[in-house]
Amino acid sequence: MINVKVVGCGGYGGVGIVELLLRHPEARIQTLVAATETGMPMGELYPHLKGFCDLPILKPDDPAAQEPADVVFFSTPDRVGMAQAPAELAKGARVIDYSGDFRFDNPEDYAEYARRIGLNPVHQAPDLLPQTVYGLPELNRAAYGEDRRLVGNPGCFAMSCLLGLSPAAAARLVEPSSVICDCKTGVSGAGKKPSAIHHYPARYENMQAYRLSGHQHVMEVERMLGKLAGEPVPVTFTAQVVPACRGILSTLYGTLRDGIRLEQVREAYAEFYKDHSFVRLYDRNAAIGTAHVRGSNFCNLIVDVDERTSRLRVVSHIDNLMKGQAGNALQNMNLICGLPETLGLDHPGAYP
Repeated sequence: MINVKVVGCGGYGGVGIVELLLRHPEARIQTLVAATETGMPMGELYPHLKGFCDLPILKPDDPAAQEPADVVFFSTPDRVGMAQAPAELAKGARVIDYSGDFRFDNPEDYAEYARRIGLNPVHQAPDLLPQTVYGLPELNRAAYGEDRRLVGNPGCFAMSCLLGLSPAAAARLVEPSSVICDCKTGVSGAGKKPSAIHHYPARYENMQAYRLSGHQHVMEVERMLGKLAGEPVPVTFTAQVVPACRGILSTLYGTLRDGIRLEQVREAYAEFYKDHSFVRLYDRNAAIGTAHVRGSNFCNLIVDVDERTSRLRVVSHIDNLMKGQAGNALQNMNLICGLPETLGLDHPGAYP
Protein backbone atom coordinates (compact mmCIF):
# COMPACT_ATOMS: atom_id res chain seq x y z
CA MET A 1 0.00 0.00 0.00
CA ILE A 2 1.32 3.46 -0.95
CA ASN A 3 1.12 5.99 1.89
CA VAL A 4 0.34 9.46 0.54
CA LYS A 5 0.71 12.97 1.90
CA VAL A 6 -1.19 15.84 0.26
CA VAL A 7 0.24 19.32 0.88
CA GLY A 8 -2.25 22.03 -0.03
CA CYS A 9 -5.23 19.75 0.47
CA GLY A 10 -7.72 22.59 0.95
CA GLY A 11 -7.69 23.92 -2.62
CA TYR A 12 -9.39 22.52 -5.70
CA GLY A 13 -6.30 20.59 -6.76
CA GLY A 14 -5.90 19.19 -3.28
CA VAL A 15 -9.46 18.01 -2.85
CA GLY A 16 -9.31 16.60 -6.38
CA ILE A 17 -6.40 14.31 -5.59
CA VAL A 18 -8.03 13.32 -2.29
CA GLU A 19 -11.18 12.25 -4.15
CA LEU A 20 -9.12 10.14 -6.55
CA LEU A 21 -6.94 8.57 -3.87
CA LEU A 22 -10.02 7.45 -1.94
CA ARG A 23 -10.90 5.06 -4.78
CA HIS A 24 -7.36 4.06 -5.69
CA PRO A 25 -6.85 0.37 -4.78
CA GLU A 26 -3.13 0.74 -3.97
CA ALA A 27 -3.08 4.08 -2.13
CA ARG A 28 -3.83 5.23 1.40
CA ILE A 29 -4.12 8.88 2.44
CA GLN A 30 -1.79 9.22 5.42
CA THR A 31 -1.45 12.97 5.97
CA LEU A 32 -3.27 16.15 4.91
CA VAL A 33 -1.45 19.48 5.18
CA ALA A 34 -2.52 23.05 4.43
CA ALA A 35 -1.73 26.61 5.46
CA THR A 36 -5.39 27.39 6.26
CA GLU A 37 -8.39 25.55 7.75
CA THR A 38 -5.94 23.67 9.97
CA GLY A 39 -7.41 21.46 12.66
CA MET A 40 -10.58 20.98 10.65
CA PRO A 41 -11.47 17.50 9.42
CA MET A 42 -11.33 17.24 5.64
CA GLY A 43 -14.93 16.03 5.63
CA GLU A 44 -16.00 19.23 7.36
CA LEU A 45 -14.20 21.50 4.92
CA TYR A 46 -15.66 19.51 2.01
CA PRO A 47 -18.92 17.97 3.28
CA HIS A 48 -19.22 15.55 0.35
CA LEU A 49 -16.18 13.76 1.83
CA LYS A 50 -17.71 13.32 5.30
CA GLY A 51 -17.41 9.69 6.31
CA PHE A 52 -14.93 9.05 3.50
CA CYS A 53 -12.04 11.28 4.55
CA ASP A 54 -12.21 12.81 8.02
CA LEU A 55 -8.49 13.18 8.64
CA PRO A 56 -7.57 16.48 10.30
CA ILE A 57 -5.82 19.13 8.22
CA LEU A 58 -2.39 19.72 9.76
CA LYS A 59 -0.27 22.85 9.84
CA PRO A 60 2.94 22.58 7.82
CA ASP A 61 5.02 22.83 11.01
CA ASP A 62 3.06 20.18 12.90
CA PRO A 63 5.42 17.29 13.77
CA ALA A 64 2.84 14.84 12.38
CA ALA A 65 3.03 16.66 9.05
CA GLN A 66 6.73 15.84 8.89
CA GLU A 67 6.24 12.08 9.04
CA PRO A 68 7.68 10.36 5.95
CA ALA A 69 5.34 9.20 3.20
CA ASP A 70 5.83 7.16 0.05
CA VAL A 71 4.37 9.83 -2.23
CA VAL A 72 3.88 13.55 -1.57
CA PHE A 73 1.64 15.74 -3.72
CA PHE A 74 2.27 19.48 -3.59
CA SER A 75 -0.97 21.16 -4.64
CA THR A 76 0.57 24.51 -3.82
CA PRO A 77 1.50 27.83 -5.44
CA ASP A 78 4.85 28.45 -7.11
CA ARG A 79 7.93 28.32 -4.86
CA VAL A 80 6.33 26.22 -2.11
CA GLY A 81 7.35 22.90 -3.64
CA MET A 82 10.95 23.95 -4.28
CA ALA A 83 11.27 24.94 -0.61
CA GLN A 84 9.80 21.75 0.84
CA ALA A 85 10.44 19.01 -1.74
CA PRO A 86 14.14 18.50 -0.87
CA ALA A 87 13.24 17.40 2.66
CA GLU A 88 10.55 15.01 1.40
CA LEU A 89 12.91 13.51 -1.17
CA ALA A 90 15.57 13.10 1.51
CA LYS A 91 13.07 11.05 3.51
CA GLY A 92 12.61 8.72 0.55
CA ALA A 93 9.37 10.09 -0.88
CA ARG A 94 8.40 10.45 -4.50
CA VAL A 95 7.18 14.00 -5.15
CA ILE A 96 4.63 15.34 -7.64
CA ASP A 97 4.36 19.12 -7.76
CA TYR A 98 1.45 20.98 -9.35
CA SER A 99 3.21 24.33 -9.79
CA GLY A 100 5.88 25.54 -12.20
CA ASP A 101 8.67 24.76 -9.75
CA PHE A 102 9.73 21.50 -11.42
CA ARG A 103 8.41 21.77 -14.98
CA PHE A 104 11.85 22.70 -16.31
CA ASP A 105 15.03 20.67 -16.06
CA ASN A 106 17.54 23.50 -15.82
CA PRO A 107 17.82 26.81 -13.90
CA GLU A 108 17.96 28.92 -17.05
CA ASP A 109 14.57 27.79 -18.35
CA TYR A 110 13.06 28.12 -14.89
CA ALA A 111 14.44 31.67 -14.61
CA GLU A 112 12.86 32.65 -17.94
CA TYR A 113 9.52 31.17 -16.85
CA ALA A 114 9.70 32.97 -13.49
CA ARG A 115 10.56 36.33 -15.05
CA ARG A 116 7.59 36.08 -17.41
CA ILE A 117 5.18 35.90 -14.49
CA GLY A 118 6.98 38.22 -12.08
CA LEU A 119 8.52 35.64 -9.74
CA ASN A 120 12.00 35.48 -8.28
CA PRO A 121 14.02 33.86 -11.10
CA VAL A 122 16.42 32.12 -8.70
CA HIS A 123 15.38 28.53 -8.05
CA GLN A 124 15.82 27.41 -4.43
CA ALA A 125 16.70 23.81 -5.34
CA PRO A 126 18.51 23.99 -8.70
CA ASP A 127 20.32 20.70 -8.08
CA LEU A 128 16.95 18.91 -8.31
CA LEU A 129 16.02 20.26 -11.74
CA PRO A 130 18.04 17.74 -13.80
CA GLN A 131 16.19 14.98 -11.92
CA THR A 132 12.68 16.19 -12.70
CA VAL A 133 10.28 14.65 -15.22
CA TYR A 134 7.93 16.91 -17.17
CA GLY A 135 4.81 15.05 -16.19
CA LEU A 136 2.84 14.66 -19.39
CA PRO A 137 2.84 10.87 -19.89
CA GLU A 138 1.47 10.99 -23.43
CA LEU A 139 4.58 12.92 -24.54
CA ASN A 140 7.19 11.88 -22.07
CA ARG A 141 6.50 8.31 -20.95
CA ALA A 142 10.04 7.15 -21.73
CA ALA A 143 11.43 9.57 -19.13
CA TYR A 144 9.73 7.77 -16.23
CA GLY A 145 11.64 5.10 -14.39
CA GLU A 146 12.38 3.70 -10.96
CA ASP A 147 15.20 6.22 -10.53
CA ARG A 148 12.88 9.18 -11.16
CA ARG A 149 11.25 10.45 -7.99
CA LEU A 150 10.32 14.03 -8.90
CA VAL A 151 7.61 15.10 -11.35
CA GLY A 152 6.44 18.55 -12.41
CA ASN A 153 2.76 18.35 -13.33
CA PRO A 154 2.07 20.47 -16.46
CA GLY A 155 -0.12 23.55 -16.46
CA CYS A 156 -3.74 22.95 -17.47
CA PHE A 157 -3.63 25.10 -20.62
CA ALA A 158 -0.31 23.53 -21.59
CA MET A 159 -1.87 20.10 -21.19
CA SER A 160 -4.79 20.98 -23.45
CA CYS A 161 -2.62 22.55 -26.15
CA LEU A 162 0.17 19.97 -26.11
CA LEU A 163 -2.19 17.02 -26.38
CA GLY A 164 -3.87 18.76 -29.30
CA LEU A 165 -0.75 19.82 -31.19
CA SER A 166 2.02 17.33 -30.38
CA PRO A 167 1.21 14.82 -33.16
CA ALA A 168 1.24 17.66 -35.68
CA ALA A 169 4.60 18.92 -34.41
CA ALA A 170 6.16 15.45 -34.30
CA ALA A 171 5.03 14.63 -37.85
CA ARG A 172 5.91 18.14 -39.11
CA LEU A 173 2.42 18.65 -40.47
CA VAL A 174 2.24 22.43 -39.98
CA GLU A 175 4.39 25.48 -40.54
CA PRO A 176 5.93 26.15 -37.13
CA SER A 177 5.36 29.92 -37.21
CA SER A 178 1.63 29.53 -37.90
CA VAL A 179 0.43 27.92 -34.66
CA ILE A 180 -2.48 29.60 -32.84
CA CYS A 181 -3.99 28.46 -29.53
CA ASP A 182 -7.41 29.91 -28.71
CA CYS A 183 -8.22 28.65 -25.21
CA LYS A 184 -11.24 28.99 -22.94
CA THR A 185 -11.40 27.88 -19.33
CA GLY A 186 -13.95 27.65 -16.57
CA VAL A 187 -13.66 29.85 -13.49
CA SER A 188 -12.25 27.07 -11.29
CA GLY A 189 -8.96 27.51 -13.16
CA ALA A 190 -8.40 30.63 -11.05
CA GLY A 191 -8.35 28.52 -7.88
CA LYS A 192 -10.27 28.68 -4.64
CA LYS A 193 -9.04 31.99 -3.26
CA PRO A 194 -11.80 34.66 -3.48
CA SER A 195 -11.28 37.43 -6.00
CA ALA A 196 -13.37 40.44 -7.00
CA ILE A 197 -13.11 39.63 -10.71
CA HIS A 198 -14.39 36.09 -10.09
CA HIS A 199 -17.19 37.12 -7.74
CA TYR A 200 -20.45 35.70 -9.10
CA PRO A 201 -21.96 39.02 -10.31
CA ALA A 202 -18.72 39.87 -12.11
CA ARG A 203 -18.41 36.49 -13.79
CA TYR A 204 -22.01 35.58 -14.61
CA GLU A 205 -22.76 35.99 -18.36
CA ASN A 206 -19.32 37.51 -18.85
CA MET A 207 -16.41 36.28 -20.96
CA GLN A 208 -13.02 37.91 -21.23
CA ALA A 209 -9.51 37.40 -22.49
CA TYR A 210 -6.71 37.84 -19.98
CA ARG A 211 -2.92 37.90 -19.66
CA LEU A 212 -2.51 38.96 -23.26
CA SER A 213 1.00 40.11 -22.39
CA GLY A 214 1.98 36.48 -21.82
CA HIS A 215 0.43 33.51 -20.05
CA GLN A 216 2.65 31.39 -17.81
CA HIS A 217 1.84 28.17 -19.68
CA VAL A 218 3.02 29.40 -23.09
CA MET A 219 6.65 28.59 -22.39
CA GLU A 220 5.77 24.94 -21.67
CA VAL A 221 3.88 24.69 -24.95
CA GLU A 222 6.62 26.25 -27.05
CA ARG A 223 9.37 24.27 -25.37
CA MET A 224 7.76 20.86 -25.82
CA LEU A 225 6.47 21.49 -29.35
CA GLY A 226 9.93 22.72 -30.33
CA LYS A 227 11.50 19.51 -29.05
CA LEU A 228 9.06 17.41 -31.05
CA ALA A 229 9.39 19.47 -34.22
CA GLY A 230 13.16 19.86 -34.05
CA GLU A 231 12.87 23.61 -34.49
CA PRO A 232 11.36 26.59 -32.63
CA VAL A 233 7.56 26.74 -32.59
CA PRO A 234 6.43 30.24 -31.55
CA VAL A 235 2.80 30.18 -30.45
CA THR A 236 0.13 32.86 -30.56
CA PHE A 237 -1.82 32.09 -27.40
CA THR A 238 -5.02 33.66 -26.08
CA ALA A 239 -6.52 32.62 -22.76
CA GLN A 240 -10.14 33.40 -22.03
CA VAL A 241 -12.32 32.74 -19.00
CA VAL A 242 -15.96 31.82 -19.57
CA PRO A 243 -18.90 31.52 -17.14
CA ALA A 244 -18.55 27.80 -16.50
CA CYS A 245 -17.27 26.00 -13.41
CA ARG A 246 -14.78 23.62 -14.99
CA GLY A 247 -13.39 22.52 -18.32
CA ILE A 248 -10.99 23.80 -20.98
CA LEU A 249 -11.81 24.02 -24.67
CA SER A 250 -8.82 24.88 -26.84
CA THR A 251 -9.22 25.45 -30.56
CA LEU A 252 -5.80 25.00 -32.12
CA TYR A 253 -4.72 26.05 -35.60
CA GLY A 254 -1.71 25.69 -37.86
CA THR A 255 -1.11 26.17 -41.58
CA LEU A 256 -0.48 22.80 -43.21
CA ARG A 257 2.75 22.19 -45.08
CA ASP A 258 2.39 21.74 -48.82
CA GLY A 259 0.76 18.48 -49.81
CA ILE A 260 -0.60 17.52 -46.38
CA ARG A 261 -4.18 16.23 -46.48
CA LEU A 262 -6.79 15.29 -43.89
CA GLU A 263 -6.17 11.55 -44.15
CA GLN A 264 -2.45 12.02 -43.40
CA VAL A 265 -3.36 14.16 -40.40
CA ARG A 266 -5.74 11.56 -39.02
CA GLU A 267 -3.19 8.80 -39.52
CA ALA A 268 -0.52 10.80 -37.70
CA TYR A 269 -2.79 11.41 -34.70
CA ALA A 270 -3.94 7.79 -34.56
CA GLU A 271 -0.35 6.56 -34.64
CA PHE A 272 0.83 9.04 -32.00
CA TYR A 273 -1.89 8.09 -29.51
CA LYS A 274 -2.33 4.40 -30.30
CA ASP A 275 -0.87 3.33 -26.93
CA HIS A 276 -2.40 6.09 -24.79
CA SER A 277 -5.69 5.30 -23.09
CA PHE A 278 -6.70 8.80 -22.07
CA VAL A 279 -6.75 10.50 -25.48
CA ARG A 280 -9.80 9.90 -27.68
CA LEU A 281 -9.97 11.04 -31.30
CA TYR A 282 -13.08 12.28 -33.12
CA ASP A 283 -13.89 13.72 -36.51
CA ARG A 284 -15.59 17.02 -37.35
CA ASN A 285 -19.08 15.57 -37.00
CA ALA A 286 -18.71 14.63 -33.33
CA ALA A 287 -21.23 16.41 -31.09
CA ILE A 288 -18.92 16.64 -28.07
CA GLY A 289 -17.99 19.34 -25.59
CA THR A 290 -16.36 19.88 -22.21
CA ALA A 291 -19.29 18.16 -20.45
CA HIS A 292 -18.15 14.85 -21.95
CA VAL A 293 -14.83 14.92 -20.09
CA ARG A 294 -16.09 16.44 -16.85
CA GLY A 295 -14.79 14.52 -13.85
CA SER A 296 -12.59 12.27 -16.01
CA ASN A 297 -8.93 12.04 -16.97
CA PHE A 298 -9.71 11.95 -20.69
CA CYS A 299 -8.77 14.40 -23.40
CA ASN A 300 -11.19 14.40 -26.34
CA LEU A 301 -9.72 15.73 -29.59
CA ILE A 302 -11.64 16.68 -32.71
CA VAL A 303 -9.04 16.46 -35.48
CA ASP A 304 -9.96 18.31 -38.66
CA VAL A 305 -8.62 20.15 -41.68
CA ASP A 306 -10.14 23.25 -43.22
CA GLU A 307 -9.51 22.39 -46.86
CA ARG A 308 -10.45 25.87 -48.06
CA THR A 309 -7.64 27.55 -46.10
CA SER A 310 -5.29 24.52 -45.78
CA ARG A 311 -5.28 24.80 -42.01
CA LEU A 312 -5.18 22.16 -39.35
CA ARG A 313 -7.95 22.64 -36.78
CA VAL A 314 -7.93 20.63 -33.55
CA VAL A 315 -10.48 21.12 -30.79
CA SER A 316 -9.16 19.88 -27.45
CA HIS A 317 -11.44 19.20 -24.47
CA ILE A 318 -10.20 18.46 -20.94
CA ASP A 319 -11.44 18.90 -17.40
CA ASN A 320 -8.99 21.47 -16.04
CA LEU A 321 -9.27 19.96 -12.54
CA MET A 322 -8.69 16.38 -13.74
CA LYS A 323 -6.53 15.82 -16.82
CA GLY A 324 -5.42 19.41 -16.30
CA GLN A 325 -4.47 18.82 -12.68
CA ALA A 326 -5.34 16.06 -10.17
CA GLY A 327 -6.12 13.26 -12.64
CA ASN A 328 -2.86 13.70 -14.49
CA ALA A 329 -1.04 13.92 -11.14
CA LEU A 330 -2.43 10.52 -10.18
CA GLN A 331 -1.43 9.15 -13.58
CA ASN A 332 2.08 10.38 -12.78
CA MET A 333 1.99 8.66 -9.40
CA ASN A 334 1.07 5.39 -11.05
CA LEU A 335 3.99 5.65 -13.44
CA ILE A 336 6.68 6.54 -10.92
CA CYS A 337 5.41 3.83 -8.56
CA GLY A 338 5.46 1.13 -11.22
CA LEU A 339 1.68 0.69 -11.27
CA PRO A 340 -0.63 0.39 -14.29
CA GLU A 341 -0.99 3.87 -15.73
CA THR A 342 -4.79 3.83 -15.69
CA LEU A 343 -5.20 2.50 -12.14
CA GLY A 344 -7.82 4.49 -10.25
CA LEU A 345 -8.55 6.59 -13.34
CA ASP A 346 -10.26 4.22 -15.79
CA HIS A 347 -13.79 5.49 -15.27
CA PRO A 348 -16.01 7.93 -17.14
CA GLY A 349 -16.78 11.35 -15.79
CA ALA A 350 -20.11 12.79 -14.69
CA TYR A 351 -22.63 13.79 -17.37
CA PRO A 352 -24.50 16.06 -17.66
